Amino acid sequence: MINRTNAGQAADRVVLGQLHDSFQAALHAADPRSTLASLLPEVPAGRVLVVGAGKAAASMACAVEQHWRGKVALEGLVITRYAHGLSTDFIRVVEAGHPVPDEAGEAAAREILERAATLAPEDLLLVLLSGGGSSLMSLPAPGLTMPDLKVLNRVLLASGAPITDMNVVRKHVSAIAGGRLAAATAARVLALIVSDVSGDDLSAVASGPCIGDGSTYADALAVIARHAMAVPPAILEHLQRGARGEIAETPKPGNALFERVDNRLIGDAHSALEAGVACLRDHGYAVANLGDTVSGEAREVAQVYAALVREIRSFGQPWKAPVALVSGGECTVTLRDPDAGGARGGRCTEFLLALALALRGVAGVYALACDTDGIDGSENNAGAVLTPESLQRAADRGVYAQACLDRHDAWGFFEASEGLVVTGPTRTNVNDYRVILIT
Repeated sequence: MINRTNAGQAADRVVLGQLHDSFQAALHAADPRSTLASLLPEVPAGRVLVVGAGKAAASMACAVEQHWRGKVALEGLVITRYAHGLSTDFIRVVEAGHPVPDEAGEAAAREILERAATLAPEDLLLVLLSGGGSSLMSLPAPGLTMPDLKVLNRVLLASGAPITDMNVVRKHVSAIAGGRLAAATAARVLALIVSDVSGDDLSAVASGPCIGDGSTYADALAVIARHAMAVPPAILEHLQRGARGEIAETPKPGNALFERVDNRLIGDAHSALEAGVACLRDHGYAVANLGDTVSGEAREVAQVYAALVREIRSFGQPWKAPVALVSGGECTVTLRDPDAGGARGGRCTEFLLALALALRGVAGVYALACDTDGIDGSENNAGAVLTPESLQRAADRGVYAQACLDRHDAWGFFEASEGLVVTGPTRTNVNDYRVILIT
């Protein structure tokens, strides 16, 4: 049983407060409502149609309305995840399925494509894109159905494939991704993008509806083979036909249509990390920023971080405590048996659970790992916090870390250890935010 002194409990609260402060600073830096308005162009002379998709779509639409209200006639629609909507006056917000697409997103994506086709060369198509857009603005290619895409997305999510690989497949089964939205209109196109992709490859955010696609049907087939994906027969046949040249490829970089298209990055993981770093420095920590492109299997990344923590704690190398290790990016969780049941949580909580097991309660080490969209995987938490007492606190309630990790139930572990972080929808998404404090 845990028997912490009042002084020890007070110290824990201070450190946990510092972790939460840094996460909130990162979220503020990634909020489109604080960054988008200054990046909008001069008010255009022609018609303006605002469309988009992603977890930040509603907040981005609000920012556009606030900045251009009374200056131009606004119309359009954006698609966001259920419970992520906001009240708007001119730009309709549609809520749809994520991470598995649904018919609401399909209908809205079809409307976006049809309305974009009505614009003239003097008009502007303003496209607001953020992480999650691939599923939310999901329109099956001719010959495919929404049930096909639903099954495909479940397979992709369970495969452990990086997001860039998943989106290569998605682009080639879509009627709107992979540059096809830009190709559908005669208007000028300005895409404002909040990136959730490590390295900020804009062609991968929301599967790049307004940017040339350098991948091919053959590449999509190679992704499926590399990750041993059991995709629906209709999907496989469609990709094989494309690889044989029977279906037109996605528009490629260098295509003349992209001369009237401008894709601009307006929010990314690097800016969020820098804000979190500044907050931690204000709290008196030396900070090692390990970068915003950390990827790999969550439990394996945790082993590397645990080794670094032990080196710092035991030998003061390569940094002396107190120090904060900050990183971003997107790890993966590969479900060993997707049909077994019992998996709850996401990549952030799985990372922390594996870290807890690797550290085994090393004194003075605290950590936070959260997804900046406010949802880590299958449940309603953004992520979790880890303290030196987390393993014992869960065990006192009959919940054991290794068993939870074996069945991918990180949520169950952190629920028992009272470590869940619940923010609700943040309406932004720049991937994961991780901090390890060595006090």
